[in-house]
Amino acid sequence: MTTPETRPGTTPPPPPTALITGAGSGIGRAVALALAGAGWSVVLAGRRADALAETARLAGRSDDGPEGPAALCVPADVTRPDQVDTLFAAARARFGRLDLLFNNAGTFGPPVPLEELAYDDWRTVVDTNLTGAFLCAQAAFRAMKEQDPRGGRIINNGSVSAHTPRPHSVAYTATKHAMTGLTKSLSLDGRPYDIACGQIDIGNAATEMTGRMRTGILQADGSTAAEPVMDAADVARTVLHMAQLPLGANVQFATVMATAMPYIGRG
Repeated sequence: MTTPETRPGTTPPPPPTALITGAGSGIGRAVALALAGAGWSVVLAGRRADALAETARLAGRSDDGPEGPAALCVPADVTRPDQVDTLFAAARARFGRLDLLFNNAGTFGPPVPLEELAYDDWRTVVDTNLTGAFLCAQAAFRAMKEQDPRGGRIINNGSVSAHTPRPHSVAYTATKHAMTGLTKSLSLDGRPYDIACGQIDIGNAATEMTGRMRTGILQADGSTAAEPVMDAADVARTVLHMAQLPLGANVQFATVMATAMPYIGRG
């Protein structure tokens, strides 16, 4: 049986659009590739234009035509409100709507004892991980409330550190705990506008930021040990599942981790 979407002579609906921050590498790139492979148009945001272009190339996406899935690369610093505004305006101008924000941009900061952490390093982590996520979520809310059909989804990249810290990670851990509060507030405030929000807590995905886990990282007992990691594509498949749910359903919190990493029983 044919449907209105497939009946000859009808115009197919446009592909859904996702905006991914930190899309130039690691988890952001893996998620962008998974979404693009599933037929989404993707807005790739990050500080490095060349890295975003490489993600678009790997996804087999260009921005040459007005129809069909495409990739739009927008270099942006999510800690800057003016650049976030420009990013979301570019996304709406190109694709007309926003169906998904993956709040992924983040940084760990120097792994030093708490008393040695410089103020500027603390601020960099807080501004990137928390303030940047808030600014992007705020911009997404504004777009999703106004578009027709109304609504959309926000997925925040948390961490297993939102539950259990590592040694020498005060700034990162504090921001990831705060991310959980942001997720809950977005979920509550988004209800009247058909905006769903969930969080994925990730443990030991193999990315540039987690490289030292494979060579040896400080443990809670003071020892140093290498830790198992998993492919970032395993995370991306989970994000894709969350993204493809109808707005009437939501994965509020999900944890995806390397099976044998020292998390359950950590410390």
